[in-house]
Amino acid sequence: MKGVKRRDVLRGGTLVLLLGAQQIARGASIVAVRVWPAPEYSRVTIESDGLLKSKQIVMTNPPRLAVDIEGLDLSPELRELVAKVRSEDPFISGIRIAQQSPGVVRLMVDLKQVAVPQVFTLQPVAAYQHRLVFDFYPVKAEDPLEALIAERMKDKPVPAPTPASDPLGELINQQLQRPRTAAAPPAGEAAAHAAAPQKTDRLIIIALDPGHGGEDPGAVGPGGTREKDVVLQIAHRVRERINQAVVNGNPMRAYLTRDADFFVPLHLRVQKARRVQADLFVSIHADAFLTPAARGASVFALSQGGASSSAARWMADKENKADLIGGINVKTQDAHVARAMLDMSTTAQINDSLKLGSALLGEIGHVGKLHKGQVEQAGFAVLKAPDIPSVLVETAFISNPEEETRLRSDEYQEQLADAIMRGIHRYFAKNPPLARSRAV
Repeated sequence: MKGVKRRDVLRGGTLVLLLGAQQIARGASIVAVRVWPAPEYSRVTIESDGLLKSKQIVMTNPPRLAVDIEGLDLSPELRELVAKVRSEDPFISGIRIAQQSPGVVRLMVDLKQVAVPQVFTLQPVAAYQHRLVFDFYPVKAEDPLEALIAERMKDKPVPAPTPASDPLGELINQQLQRPRTAAAPPAGEAAAHAAAPQKTDRLIIIALDPGHGGEDPGAVGPGGTREKDVVLQIAHRVRERINQAVVNGNPMRAYLTRDADFFVPLHLRVQKARRVQADLFVSIHADAFLTPAARGASVFALSQGGASSSAARWMADKENKADLIGGINVKTQDAHVARAMLDMSTTAQINDSLKLGSALLGEIGHVGKLHKGQVEQAGFAVLKAPDIPSVLVETAFISNPEEETRLRSDEYQEQLADAIMRGIHRYFAKNPPLARSRAV
């Protein structure tokens, strides 16, 4: 009897091995396909239950990218890519799919303009399995500072240029001449400087950083609300207020590190703020915690040492993993440059960040409950600009059902935007922007 059972087990094992070999021969199965159009770049993602290998050919007349994916058969899931391309996509005009040969599927991505493609794979992380990613970048990226100043020039008459002049270029050069450290005034003038804020006569730029985006949804509330959506909505509301505001007679402009649903790596968010010579950097989030009971808003500044609490350390570790979830092409990143850039934080920057955080926290406390009554500190990668006061605002815990409902409401988002704007004004009232050469 025992011998019969053993033979049955062996036969069963052989069947399992044969089925496994057939599954391997068939290759991977498609889990999901996604297309993320954005002004800065467009992304196509193919998620599968196994690693996909591909070969690509770039064609320029007309511009398109041919990608042969090995180990795949044409499936309804893969065909969904065709319908996911949006008419407003700035780079992709359409996607065609065909079975190139047995076990090889060809994707033909037709482009609206010549673009720089990047094709790479991502290992399973969080809720995602294997991902094959195609990113399409412009040949020449838009200069964000130039765009901000050009926007400002629409509202302010500028003398007609002579054939040899470039007024926009001159304004940009002047804006970049702002000193990053303020010279100490003579002893006799110290009281006068303290008594009245100095008019700097330039554009005041506030970098707003809506967390997550694209492949990275951020935290998800019990009702399905995604952090990336809520914080983008709040950032747009804050931008409206900033663009109508004036500080010491100088116009303000908001610059969003992302203004749509796409992913931006952490160090690029810092680089973007520095490229536009931002005066302040405010990262907006709505995170989750281990228990749905956690509630209240928080404001964080950078810490060069340890975190101010175990919860702050946990939050920083969680946010710093965004690059793994959002997906960056590590082959195109200069790891040494990125690491050096993110390690240049200074004591002065942290002190100014604490002042900004305190001003924001005081105002946010008027519209909702605070999780902590003081600014907390931890090693958030996104706060490591060495010369820009930077804070991270956790508007509420999206994991709390009551706070998730409030975060979705227009009324609460308006209140939060007003509070953030008041906090910025409160900070500048005691810490006037540094002087630049006359630029706008």
